[in-house]
Amino acid sequence: MRLVIFTEPQQGASHDDLRRVAQTAEASGYDGFFRSDHFLTMGGDGLPGPSDAWLTLAALGVETSRIRLGTLVTSATFRLPGPLAIAVAQADQISGGRVEFGLGAGWFEAEHAAYGIPFPPLGERFDRLEEQLEIITGLWATPAGQTYDFHGKHYQLSGSPGLPKPAQSPRPPVIVGGQGKKRTPALAARYADEFNVAFVKVQDVAPAYERVRAACSAVGRTPLPALSAAAVLCVGRDDAEVRRRAEAIGRDPAEMRENGGIVGTPAEVVETLKAYEAAGATRIFLQVLDLSDLAHVELVAAEVAPQL
Repeated sequence: MRLVIFTEPQQGASHDDLRRVAQTAEASGYDGFFRSDHFLTMGGDGLPGPSDAWLTLAALGVETSRIRLGTLVTSATFRLPGPLAIAVAQADQISGGRVEFGLGAGWFEAEHAAYGIPFPPLGERFDRLEEQLEIITGLWATPAGQTYDFHGKHYQLSGSPGLPKPAQSPRPPVIVGGQGKKRTPALAARYADEFNVAFVKVQDVAPAYERVRAACSAVGRTPLPALSAAAVLCVGRDDAEVRRRAEAIGRDPAEMRENGGIVGTPAEVVETLKAYEAAGATRIFLQVLDLSDLAHVELVAAEVAPQL
């Protein structure tokens, strides 16, 4: 079981905050440091304000040396696919081949309104997501010296050199996730290297993975090499410390446990992680909401990770 620290900077974080968490995660032995890609807080004032995910990850590519870096997930509504392919490839080059690319359809309408980003209906957002996945992976796969063309309903590319190329070959790992019953598994089967299910009850994880396995089988593909889940993290050496950390993020331990959270003492958390593993998860994204609490990150690395 690989563990990833997953942050939500739109809730309030400077780059220095993110750098400290990423470097602590790297020093503590985590598999990755990921961030959300949002432009508006979902509670609170969000100060100092939103930050761009790919600018952040490019900078962290210089400020770290080993840890994997990625988004869970970039919204296809935020950027055109050609420039997004360039940004991700360049971040991968800067980091020496450590980037992972999560892409989704987008869902948070308020942030689109706040920053003047068009927010099409759900069906169109999925259509755009599918075209973006095909375009971005197609650009990366185009051999040097050749050109790439695409003529879809929403995007058209003509004579693109498909440059720059990522450092990783054939490409950075692509992550697709969600709880959709049909289109999401089908997109994962066609384009993804990893499927993620986020913030659901543990008992709902295995059925989501099974839908992806069935979608892979339907297109003649072997199962995806990685299946993952994301859950809120709240760990303490005793119940009092758990409650203190829960209060710091405005959550209730019982509510978080009920909804699949990684919550409790190290021994309790190991059992929860083993339940995710039994459901088929090979990697867990631990949502860390209090970015000032570096001891939280270190505690899990010291007292949970060695037991997995």
